[in-house]
Amino acid sequence: MKFAFDAVTVFGALGVLFSLASFVMKRMLPLRMLAIGANVFFIVFAIALFFQPGTDPKAPLPGLILNVLLLPVNARRAWEIRKLTAEISRATKDAPVSQWLLPHMHRRRFKAGDVLFRKGDPADRLLYIASGELVLPAIGKRMGAGELLGEIGLFSPDNRRTQTLQAETDGELYEMTGEMLFQLYYQNPKLGFYMMRLIVERLLRDVQRQQGEPVPA
Repeated sequence: MKFAFDAVTVFGALGVLFSLASFVMKRMLPLRMLAIGANVFFIVFAIALFFQPGTDPKAPLPGLILNVLLLPVNARRAWEIRKLTAEISRATKDAPVSQWLLPHMHRRRFKAGDVLFRKGDPADRLLYIASGELVLPAIGKRMGAGELLGEIGLFSPDNRRTQTLQAETDGELYEMTGEMLFQLYYQNPKLGFYMMRLIVERLLRDVQRQQGEPVPA
């Protein structure tokens, strides 16, 4: 009996240890993995208590229910972080997309033929293409995974879309509100220089296209 009691105590102690470690962990993926470990140990601890002589069967229920509910939530978040990390690795090494933007953006799916926004619509979001292919029909420009768009309308005086954007294939994108983007700018001013360079590059390409000059790749 003493061994059984000691084993149960160990599971509970490990659950506490992993839970505390998850609270002090700064990196998101290790944080979620520690939280999953804590959930597993607390579940085993609660189940083991049912077989302890003299234990009220109702006592372990709250902890058991809580951790059974939290386990799939933490597993889902860990999977999303791993998927996001794989997509970030496709971005250029020094791009703010990989450093600052994607962790704060929300995933959204689209289907072939969807019109994501039209010319003249309010421009309140920045978009990053994770997969699939989109097109600006008015100029015939196609865009694919790894490209950032929507910044010109976001920073224009009237905050209106300058082009219509349509999906040519099924895919996924990330989006961020202008408000969140401006908050990130105050946290890291280098983001402003990147956005300015991106806007100038796009505007120069538009001028060259209108003048019939070759557009650099």
